[in-house]
Amino acid sequence: MERKLATVLFVDLVDSTGLVAGADPEVVRQRVNRYFAQVSRCIETHGGTVEKFAGDAVMAAFGVPRAHEDDAERALRAALQILPAVEELGLSVRIGVEAGEVVVEDAESTFATGEAVNLAARLQQAAPEGAILIGPGVLSLANGRVVAEPDEPVAVGGRAEPLPTWRLVDVAAQPGRAVPSAPFVGRDVELELLHNAYARAVRDRRAHLATVFGEPGIGKSRLVHEFVEGVERATILRGRCLPFGEGVTYWALAEMVKQSRRACSARANASRHARSSSGRRDHGPSSSPKCSRSCSCSRTSTGPRSRC
Repeated sequence: MERKLATVLFVDLVDSTGLVAGADPEVVRQRVNRYFAQVSRCIETHGGTVEKFAGDAVMAAFGVPRAHEDDAERALRAALQILPAVEELGLSVRIGVEAGEVVVEDAESTFATGEAVNLAARLQQAAPEGAILIGPGVLSLANGRVVAEPDEPVAVGGRAEPLPTWRLVDVAAQPGRAVPSAPFVGRDVELELLHNAYARAVRDRRAHLATVFGEPGIGKSRLVHEFVEGVERATILRGRCLPFGEGVTYWALAEMVKQSRRACSARANASRHARSSSGRRDHGPSSSPKCSRSCSCSRTSTGPRSRC
């Protein structure tokens, strides 16, 4: 037997009894089969393994039998994709996700047992309709990317304290990386090369491409962090190539385009706010208490005039 760190996902249909009542068994079977197919596709697309179907519930494991460094994030992204996929079938589900240590028979086994399995099942039972409830284990592993709201603790049999829970809202495109605290040493030559490439790009007004590659853990991300911190008067856009999913060929470029658009919108809003504030300082507040929108003021020969 082997111990592995895995993320377990449970999906269950809401009001499955109402789905069956008064309906033709063959029609019901076809709808349930389509539901299983949609859920399985979302799970397998993100690198998970469907461990079993139990009634109208689906259990999946991420990290068993094959482990990835981002199994927790994969499971959460799969859960977010399952909700709209099932809604297209006219059905609704509730989902529970938790991570922890599990035990498998061997390296290739997909049958996992452990507390994470029980907790994920309990979270699924407590989740509201059309919602994803996650536990502290998966929240910790995917920390920096998870957008979640605290929810009511869930009582779990055999545990003295209730299990803290969060309702998953989204998985952020970019992680909130902590700023490195250790001194940056041994990469002065590489850092100088990047700064020289940037200086040439500015001088020649031509794009330059720099690729940083090497073994995991040697400091590639830290090198890029130090370079970006030292660049002035530049807009930094970040994109990430996803190792899973469909239609992700241009994911990194799409992320950078979205960031640029948000930055432009933020600057435009700030500029409009500044002009609006300047107008209020020059001419005072509008005399109409009913107008809650921004007002632009102009001065004529008869005095100031407000236009909302």
